[in-house]
Amino acid sequence: MNLTKTLTWAISALVVLPLVASANIDIHDAPSRPKNMIIMVGDGMGPAYTSAYRYYQNNPDTEEIEQTVFDRLLVGMASTYPARQSGFVTDSAASATALATGVKSYNGAISVDINKRPLTSIMQMAKARGMAIGVAVTSQVNHATPAAFLAHNESRRNYDEIAQSYLTSEADVILGGGQKYFPAPLLAQFKAKGYQHIDDFSMLAQINKGKVLGLFADVQLPWAIDQQDSTQLSQLTQKALDLLSQNEQGFVLLVEGSLIDWAGHNNDIATAMGEMHGFANAIEVVEQFVRANPDTLMVVTADHNTGGLSIGANGEYAWDTNLLQGIQASPAKIAEQAIAQDNWQAAVNQALGFEANEAELIRLSNARMQGKAALETSLKQLIDTRSYTGWTTTGHTGGDVQVFAAGPAADLFKGNQDNTDIAEKMMSLLPKTQ
Repeated sequence: MNLTKTLTWAISALVVLPLVASANIDIHDAPSRPKNMIIMVGDGMGPAYTSAYRYYQNNPDTEEIEQTVFDRLLVGMASTYPARQSGFVTDSAASATALATGVKSYNGAISVDINKRPLTSIMQMAKARGMAIGVAVTSQVNHATPAAFLAHNESRRNYDEIAQSYLTSEADVILGGGQKYFPAPLLAQFKAKGYQHIDDFSMLAQINKGKVLGLFADVQLPWAIDQQDSTQLSQLTQKALDLLSQNEQGFVLLVEGSLIDWAGHNNDIATAMGEMHGFANAIEVVEQFVRANPDTLMVVTADHNTGGLSIGANGEYAWDTNLLQGIQASPAKIAEQAIAQDNWQAAVNQALGFEANEAELIRLSNARMQGKAALETSLKQLIDTRSYTGWTTTGHTGGDVQVFAAGPAADLFKGNQDNTDIAEKMMSLLPKTQ
């Protein structure tokens, strides 16, 4: 860590006016240093995603285009490139390592440096100061981003090793998916260390204090678009806040909208917008917590951009949000149901919310004969063509990402910065060691 920069930010934190979004709170009563810090990561959420979400949420019956939570909280931008040996385009592991430790590393690294030596994370620093720590994510809890905050490993692919290492992470709250990586013997070890283990959302209400390991799916949580509402991540976030805020020394919490990235890799705009809505809802939960607790800093960003999403495609100056809002399920689910039904055309039209024409139905029929994966791809291509959505890759791109913030010292995150700067600034705001 650059000591000079850290000291400068720490001194600035003492004098900067905090951003507190509540008319009922006197800004002069808010502290200049946060007691609690929440970092939220929209995995793969490049700037086009937040713009697309604004238009996706827009009320067509009003003259103006309404702001979203992202518009309200935007303060700056951040570069995301990994260590030099991995070029300019980062993966989630290297970027999460930068956000968790303030150090650049190679793609695939889980909080280890380029020589595979462990790096000290903000979570470790917080624990050393008596703070509570936790993660709430929509992927498996041992996926790249949460892993970089709670573990050290030379490869993000070592899922079983990472899950095992969580036993010594001292995390108070671990919420997300990933049941397949936590077999009965490992769960028994967690229980022996005082963790309450739950595996159903209905059990969240039973947890009122203490450590918790909540694993609610075999791997990822269900796509938000396939649920009745988009509150999965909001529920996990609220429970994490309820539990961690019981610690009088404060807490550091990571919240990740993990599946924005997965939908981007799939070039699936309908599912991506569902995941954006779920993440936006979780941000609003945290925003309300900051309003009620003006000693809390929230910082929201993305680890990188995924898919090269474009709003408008094929030379058309258009993007059809009405069509996207009418889609009732993910292309994956629509394809699965269509494979199982004889009268599949009517079911597909109903789930899409529009009538596929004869040529489109022929293409879908040919894809259906090739199986679920081919039909899902054909459905995504149909939605892209009809909505004028474009993609440049099924991987990541190297563009800068946005930074959003509210609470004490939020002004530190204004302007252009690197992802390592975000970590260093947050670390500089931790309580001083005794």
